[in-house]
Amino acid sequence: MHGWRRARLTERTRQTSTGRTLGLEVPQWPGHLPGQHVDIRLTAADGYQAVRSYSLAAPADTDRIELGIQAARGGEVSPYLADDLPLGAEVEVKGPLGGWFVWTPQEPVPLLLVAGGSGIVPLMAMLRARLTAASDEPCTLLYSVRDPDEVWYGTELDTAEHHVRVRRLYTRLAPDNSRRPAGRMTELDLRDVPPSAETRCYVCGPTGFVEHVSALLLATGHAPDQIRTERFG
Repeated sequence: MHGWRRARLTERTRQTSTGRTLGLEVPQWPGHLPGQHVDIRLTAADGYQAVRSYSLAAPADTDRIELGIQAARGGEVSPYLADDLPLGAEVEVKGPLGGWFVWTPQEPVPLLLVAGGSGIVPLMAMLRARLTAASDEPCTLLYSVRDPDEVWYGTELDTAEHHVRVRRLYTRLAPDNSRRPAGRMTELDLRDVPPSAETRCYVCGPTGFVEHVSALLLATGHAPDQIRTERFG
């Protein structure tokens, strides 16, 4: 297990009204796998400490890591990281953590990635790694959000559609050009991804979303041992 390391904030990118990606430099970072996460520790002047877990949004890149932060209303840590931590400031990072919810280009299997809201973050690391590797295996991303303003990585996903299948599923308000009416994900949304013994499914999002999608995957014939989940909230 790696101990705590100093990490310096080098960039902050707005994704949604409450979502940010943070770029940090971590000297002697050991590398990580797509899907892993880190713990962030903040220490106040009086010695009080708070620790939270955040997903890595990009494959390993020397000493740079990228995290996705969804600012929770009334939260103790996430709003500060999202908007108030100054560029150049340091925090403590422990990781990489997690070994189950991971994928690497060395695993030549068809992928079904299902994200709810900011649950796109660890799946984006997988998608980026898959695109870099130029894998020939099928890859589909189903991305469920409340409305178009809640989409993370919008421009990057538009570009990714030239190489993988990307479908945005809106639950409350769909754009005028959407062929799918707004609503919760159903079995019909999985019809373009027929189950197979090889297809690996990764599902990430709020607990209720993950449980709902997992039930849909099982109901449509996806193998239980090929469904991997990560949940929050």
